[in-house]
Amino acid sequence: MCGIYFAHKRVYHIGMIYIGADHRGFELKENLKKFLKSRGLETEDLGAHIYDESDDYVDFAKEVAEKVAENPASSRGILICGSGHGVDVVANKFRGVRAALGFNNQVAAQSREHEDANVLVLASDWLKAEEAQDIAAVWLGKEFSGEDRNVRRLKKIQEIEEKNFK
Repeated sequence: MCGIYFAHKRVYHIGMIYIGADHRGFELKENLKKFLKSRGLETEDLGAHIYDESDDYVDFAKEVAEKVAENPASSRGILICGSGHGVDVVANKFRGVRAALGFNNQVAAQSREHEDANVLVLASDWLKAEEAQDIAAVWLGKEFSGEDRNVRRLKKIQEIEEKNFK
């Protein structure tokens, strides 16, 4: 696994970081995208590419989730909308995608360590740019723990996906 050092934390990242947001998350996405690129991380912006208050979060969450689902073990995604709930619900409709709402550093870290989350969801209504940057840095700097209990739980999630995503 390749690693990039990021603010004294090791970022474990193999593939691209796909990022998307609706109009409510647009400004935060643009800020976060610049922040990640300034740290040498490769991102692909899947929209919105312009501010359009009539756009739908579903469209951007679908684009990011599809890309992450192509290689869920190594791809990462970041989705942003006002509450975070909408894009979270959409992303988790895709096989292999484990999206988690990261509202602070501890929750974001645990989503990687325990659930092996591959999509970070941010709520633009409640996060300042600096908070979102810090949460993303922490999230990208964590690896799945591989602890037996967490592996067991992920296998159960996979069994549910296999049953429900026929």
